[in-house]
Amino acid sequence: MSEAPDYTAAMDWLDQIKWDRDGLVPVIAQEQGSGDILMFAWMNRDALARTAEIGEAVYWSRSRQKLWHKGEESGHTQQVHGIRLDCDNDVVLLTITQHGHEPGIACHTGRHSCFFQKLENGQWSTVEPVLKDPASIYK
Repeated sequence: MSEAPDYTAAMDWLDQIKWDRDGLVPVIAQEQGSGDILMFAWMNRDALARTAEIGEAVYWSRSRQKLWHKGEESGHTQQVHGIRLDCDNDVVLLTITQHGHEPGIACHTGRHSCFFQKLENGQWSTVEPVLKDPASIYK
């Protein structure tokens, strides 16, 4: 196992991000092994700094207005292998391993990915199964 890079050595990397007017940046979580896009969320400066520090995804919950360590309720944590910034410095991509259930559950609906709906013939179709009943995940 390789050692994770030290993103916290100099915090000026956070200043290079184009935060929106609310101090947030959109974040995409991509599964390292499969390349699947598992979820989209938001981070503020503290969430991104904490993610880099601990090597697990920490997001900003807009609905609860607080930091949200992915998996704090469900146990479905995200181990971060890499952090990338797009060409405009306004979108972050996390390369992660989803933990907590095999295959990993990233979505609060109990599915592997939050992107489980596909447009087919002018209608949204569910194309990924529920792996675990959300009622048994969130108590």
